[in-house]
Amino acid sequence: MTGEARPRRADAQRNRERILEAAEAVLAREGTSASVRAVAGEAGVGLGTIYRHFPTQEALYQAVIVDRTRRLLAEADRPSPDPGTAFFMFLERIVAHAARTKTAADLLAESGADPKAGTADVSRDMRQAIGRLLTAAQQADAVRPDLRTPELLALLCGVCLAAERDEWSDELRRRALAVFFDGLRPRP
Repeated sequence: MTGEARPRRADAQRNRERILEAAEAVLAREGTSASVRAVAGEAGVGLGTIYRHFPTQEALYQAVIVDRTRRLLAEADRPSPDPGTAFFMFLERIVAHAARTKTAADLLAESGADPKAGTADVSRDMRQAIGRLLTAAQQADAVRPDLRTPELLALLCGVCLAAERDEWSDELRRRALAVFFDGLRPRP
């Protein structure tokens, strides 16, 4: 045996995906009172199946966060004829993602687990995706040329934290992002 991870069987991969989808639905519906038993019921699998994929409740909720983030990252790589629109739409989705991920992160924090544990790769990939989209939007004159990735990330982090902690409504998020985005656009 070489020590390399064996690929998952197709049925095991389908079960894992069903479990993650169910966990996301249960977290959205039940918030921090979500249980693994409720996830199993939603997914139509037994508790043993869940624990074969995710040894702890914290591992399951961490996987939900990583899975959501990977899906978001896939959107950053879709070709777009308008780099400015792609940039601003992606930032908007990041803020919405932060608000949706709040429950899973809260559960992890309450358990004493680090909500960011195991996310180093997706965090790096997210920074790179934002940097690529920023560069493309600047080349299209849709974003001010003096903005750099570290400043953008600092501002975006603040917006995400506010949206997450204050549980912004869709309307408040739309208005706040309009002001934020206006500050990122080139000055006339």
